[in-house]
Amino acid sequence: MEERSFNKALDIVGKLIVGEEVGQDAYPGLYNDYSNNPEVYDIVCSFMKKLNLSLYEYRNTLYVTAGENNRIFGYSNEELKKALGIRLNRELYLCYFIMYILITRFYNDSGSYNYTEYIKITDVIEAVEKALSGVMSTISVLVNDETEEASFKAIALTWADLPVAGREEMVRAVKTTKAGFIKLILNFFVSQGLLSEVKDRYYPRNRFKALAESYFRDNKGRLFEIMNEKVESKDAPY
Repeated sequence: MEERSFNKALDIVGKLIVGEEVGQDAYPGLYNDYSNNPEVYDIVCSFMKKLNLSLYEYRNTLYVTAGENNRIFGYSNEELKKALGIRLNRELYLCYFIMYILITRFYNDSGSYNYTEYIKITDVIEAVEKALSGVMSTISVLVNDETEEASFKAIALTWADLPVAGREEMVRAVKTTKAGFIKLILNFFVSQGLLSEVKDRYYPRNRFKALAESYFRDNKGRLFEIMNEKVESKDAPY
């Protein structure tokens, strides 16, 4: 292993793990080393694997996110509750569900990687209402066990107990209304460099697109399976 290759790889990893991007616009020299030097590429990938980080490339730019159960670079459930300003597990379940809906609301074509230009809070409310209605109407068919069923019921009840919005005209990030709850999550996405907010519209950034494409391509979880089964069940002839 050449010392230069090792140092270049270390420079790339160091920038990525503190949230920076490495690409043709930012640190083009390092990106070229990653793209054109197989030794640098292999060392970077090895570092990512050992650190339990997932490496994504989107439009000639590198991004990373924490791997599953990564306690150093990722969020534990308790840490995420604190970051979002919530306290109860059922509120956290609802957050995860809304996060999934946000991704699918933006990402509308897995074949050609097309994205909705922007969303508004009202769009997300409508999408969550529709998704939960579909799941709960066929929950006995979709879930595998009582734990999954109880989780979805907790999500649905938590959502149903929230009014659409408060009396204030301006939506505040609070957990006491549907609009406020979604605002909490959107603010979190903005703070993570995933979305940009302009006049109550939320636009996906390239980091978000990189993660979304990777999720639908490589990292589909149980929630994706359930929601996909819902769609197939709805479309199936009877």
